[in-house]
Amino acid sequence: MKQNIYLFTIILLIMTSCNLNRTKNLANNPFLAVWDTPYGVPPFDKIQIGDYMPAFAEGMRIHAAEIDSIAGNPAEPTFENTVVAMEFSGEALRKVSSVFFNLESADTNDEMQRISEEISPQLTEHNDNIYLNEKLFARVNNLNSRKHELGLNSEQTRLLEKYYRSFMRSGAGLDNAQKEDLRAINKELTLAELAFGKNVLASIKSYKKFVDNEAELSGLPQSVKTAAAEAAEKAGQKGKWLFTTDKASFLPVLQYADNRELRKELLTAYSLLANGNDSSDNRQVVSTIMKLRVKKAQLLGFKSPADFILDDKMAKTPETVSDFLETVWKSALPQAKTERAELQAMMDKEGKNETLQAWDWAYYAEKLRSQKYDLDEEAIRQYFKMENVRQGAFDLATKLYGITFKKVTNVPLYNQEAETFEVNDSDGTLLGLLYTDYFPRAGKRAGAWMNNLCDQYVKDGKDHRPVIVNVGNFTKGAAGEPSLLTIDDVETVFHEFGHALHGLLSRCTYPSTAGTAVTRDFVELPSQVMENWCFEPQVLNTYAKHYKTGETIPQALIDKLNAAQQFNQGFAMTELLAAAYLDMKFHARTDTADFDVEKFEADVLTSIDLIPEILVRYRSTYFSHIFDGDGYAAGYYSYVWAEVLDADAFAAFKESGDIFNREIATSFRKNILERGDSEDPMTLYKNFRKAEPNAQALLKRRGFLK
Repeated sequence: MKQNIYLFTIILLIMTSCNLNRTKNLANNPFLAVWDTPYGVPPFDKIQIGDYMPAFAEGMRIHAAEIDSIAGNPAEPTFENTVVAMEFSGEALRKVSSVFFNLESADTNDEMQRISEEISPQLTEHNDNIYLNEKLFARVNNLNSRKHELGLNSEQTRLLEKYYRSFMRSGAGLDNAQKEDLRAINKELTLAELAFGKNVLASIKSYKKFVDNEAELSGLPQSVKTAAAEAAEKAGQKGKWLFTTDKASFLPVLQYADNRELRKELLTAYSLLANGNDSSDNRQVVSTIMKLRVKKAQLLGFKSPADFILDDKMAKTPETVSDFLETVWKSALPQAKTERAELQAMMDKEGKNETLQAWDWAYYAEKLRSQKYDLDEEAIRQYFKMENVRQGAFDLATKLYGITFKKVTNVPLYNQEAETFEVNDSDGTLLGLLYTDYFPRAGKRAGAWMNNLCDQYVKDGKDHRPVIVNVGNFTKGAAGEPSLLTIDDVETVFHEFGHALHGLLSRCTYPSTAGTAVTRDFVELPSQVMENWCFEPQVLNTYAKHYKTGETIPQALIDKLNAAQQFNQGFAMTELLAAAYLDMKFHARTDTADFDVEKFEADVLTSIDLIPEILVRYRSTYFSHIFDGDGYAAGYYSYVWAEVLDADAFAAFKESGDIFNREIATSFRKNILERGDSEDPMTLYKNFRKAEPNAQALLKRRGFLK
């Protein structure tokens, strides 16, 4: 008996010690403390990788307790004690999730990926526990059924409706057996989507093409060769040149390299990402993802994943999207065929008896552009120093909205390549903080994007301003040289900055309605509209300065640049639309069996008559927009859909005779940028434009209508 008491005492002491250590560790965890930092940014200088899992665990525990309290509240449901209470619950979990998943995209490593694999299914289960909570749903359902009696404003009504839809789309209306099936699908789907992203990153990292004879690099600009030489040296192959499947590395080869075999090898390697019969092969992963998405959609009462996903978007139905894509496709494909004939004619003149292939298109398009417009993109790049382009975007925002940007250096950084800018309104009021992080590195996924580190919202009378991140993958300059951007890179800077403005200018009350928390087919409007300004002469003159001489870009070069704006647009639109078609066809599936992903892709592209000289922008095994999570699943059409909106919106400025028209800019800010998802997006757009958007503006801008 004494031994048992002694043993129990030892166990109790150990448990007490563990609890004390846990409490101590949690007390030191930066995600569970108030962020006493400039602008309330995450304390990156204090965050260690060991902080994530404890913060996730404690954040979920606290959030679950808060949800239980809301669901079990004996008081009659009100908007405040139910919807608002839910909206502002889970603060600690929101903080750690925001930081972790931002960095998992922008600055990841093996340990971060391991944590992602471990925590993602737990977060899925946590989310299911909330949206399958019957008591909680009963309160939301009660409020939604009498929403017109509650005296809510438009934003509050929108928020209530979003929560109700989220519950229904998360399975709240299912019986208990169906709910368990849904939980199982969600967990498996989360793991499959994680595997997809991990495989793409591993495949990109695994491919390295070393060139040891400089003669094989004929045609490449010196800046590209220098960057490749530095990359090779970092990889332990000094004296060689390294190229990878990162777009910043291989796209210049496609555009400039005389070496046709090198162009072919690199484009082929890119087209076979995560499709190599190895541990990173995504073909079965895609089949699994689609099988699960079909099961989920049908369990929730929808015919297909596309029907489910589009039900709460602007387009509403797959049929609407298909009709829209067909309308633009009918104009884009003939233009692409005309361009193909021009490029083939150029090849024929060389007398090599070669037939145009996908790896030839960019090379001969660059030659043809130079011939037609005397436009040398490498010469133009000399005027597109990254810092100047970024400042040009800032200056444009100042002209349109009166806001200002000031670089600050007293802010913790998650990577030393990032820079930070304080953003203020015309009256000096703080709007938020902007991080820019523009260069590729190991651990950063490909592409460019905008994210929130901290949301904008109003609580207890205080307006909490956002912290925004713009991320890119632009080619670094050689040692001692600046980064010089391509024409596409310049558009990308303005595009992502447009997303940033959507976040920074937000004037909403709730995080779930603020900034970019809008439908996928509306979110690209604020970003794409910014691209309209970047090559306007009045804007170019503010930022396009020669990186050596400081000379402003000559008017003759501006004229050439703008004369070439409609060049190769058949190709550009066709490769994008082909990806949108592929996305929609995947998500229109109703079969829950495994399938041959390559054959499916080939059949889709054949059905739309995609010409073989154009490679779909993203093949299935690396189509991260739709398979690395479901962010753009059945939504890739959004880029073209929003282009109709942005072309029509910019037309308002052009029609006024002043592209900086402050009255129109103020209307766009007040009706679009500040409003987030506080009302139906078409309502917001019509409040700005006084009419629905006109697709003719898009077709005319692309050169499909004369």
